[in-house]
Amino acid sequence: MRTRASVTVVAALALLVSACGSSDQSITIYSGRTENLIGPLLEDFTEETGIGVAVKYGSSAELALLISEEGDRSPADVFISQSPGAVGFLVEAGLLRPLESGVLDLVSQKFRNARGLWVGLSGRVRVLVYNREMVDPASLPGSIFDLTEPQYEGQVGVAPANGSFQDFVTAMREVHGDEVTLDWLEGLEANGAQTYVNNTAIVQAVGRGQVRYGLVNHYYNFRARAEDPSLPSENYFFPNGDIGSLVIATAAGVLDSSDDSDLANEFVEYMLGESAQMFYSQETLEYPLASGVQPSSALPALDTLNAATYDFDRLGGGLERTKELIDASGLEAP
Repeated sequence: MRTRASVTVVAALALLVSACGSSDQSITIYSGRTENLIGPLLEDFTEETGIGVAVKYGSSAELALLISEEGDRSPADVFISQSPGAVGFLVEAGLLRPLESGVLDLVSQKFRNARGLWVGLSGRVRVLVYNREMVDPASLPGSIFDLTEPQYEGQVGVAPANGSFQDFVTAMREVHGDEVTLDWLEGLEANGAQTYVNNTAIVQAVGRGQVRYGLVNHYYNFRARAEDPSLPSENYFFPNGDIGSLVIATAAGVLDSSDDSDLANEFVEYMLGESAQMFYSQETLEYPLASGVQPSSALPALDTLNAATYDFDRLGGGLERTKELIDASGLEAP
């Protein structure tokens, strides 16, 4: 994560101020989530509380690096990470402070830091999307490790540069070891896996029949099917806690250097409130992580999936090694 190029990219991003109005209360948020996924919630927060919000958008890894470079001088009060690996990086660097207990108690222990340094806001599940016109559901693989077998040659789409794919690979490394993970990555490459720039491109390729299968987050296909119900793409959740259907959390933490930690905690608590959690449930089709908030009826209940979960703090120091293994395997983003 420590590359000067990343700092330059992030530093060039504009600071956008949202509805600060005449209030002298405001916080600064560094957001690894894109504006369309969080902007409406920031506006609602300001409208309901009168607290102004300044937000800097960028990739989660680049923003985490920027915070580490800024240190105590960082203007950020809250960091929102698309990737749990990036917030884990800040935990390791000692740059986050414990959240208030009332905030932490809103989320299950498996989706928050053991020391209370971050909480999950929403979750997505890694799935195998497939073309039902080309694939018999009875023939779907029992494990993600099966995708290197000959019957999948040239028919699996992946996005090697995607943050969720890299978080998944990091989790695979921790659960199964570097040797097994590298063998799997090399097996994909040797089996002619097709590479794409992101999850959306993979779902589109599966829908067109360019490939029969793709590794994506669950909501990409739900969104695509909502726009075009005729698409022949379906999600498949790997069974029996297979690492291929890992639950990945979007996370938020308060910077230790924040001068407005009370306001920052109020914001995180708002993001775990019913209105914000229902936004994730209904608008983005993610899984709300606050206890008692139900996901969209379009989604299978999370507790019925037997999806793999993981100690996300362990991702913080592993992303660079993961990238090395992906590069060593020969898988390259287009």
